[in-house]
Amino acid sequence: MEISQSTDPCAPFRGRTSLALPASSASNKVPNCDLVTVPARQGLEAVDILRRGAGDAVGPVLHDDGCDTLGFLVPRGTAAAWDVPGSTCTETNGRGLSLAVPDPEPPVEGSDWLLPPGDADLATDPTVLRAALGEAARLIEAADNRR
Repeated sequence: MEISQSTDPCAPFRGRTSLALPASSASNKVPNCDLVTVPARQGLEAVDILRRGAGDAVGPVLHDDGCDTLGFLVPRGTAAAWDVPGSTCTETNGRGLSLAVPDPEPPVEGSDWLLPPGDADLATDPTVLRAALGEAARLIEAADNRR
């Protein structure tokens, strides 16, 4: 599985490049990211799957205060074609999302960072996320069926 990265955290993935955030990243705003929201259990499994993969496969991830859902930042335009059952993908248009380091403010009221932009500066590749969410759903189903 190839993982592509971009210097623009929410740019569409076009191929492998290296991350080079400007030194003034404390005042950067993430432009036009989309946000994939999934149930926390599936999202946490997907984060584990992505972190076990090669490279920096997982970008910034949010959780709500009740820890019911996780939100993965993905490149803009993802929402138009997102069709993974049990999840939603919404356009955020960069509303309030700051890459301030070391303590970036979460972009959604009532949320906090599971993986903040300082630890994971790239948006998650939607193709890789789709595969991880599918694998996570299968693992959860298998675990639930063993009970």
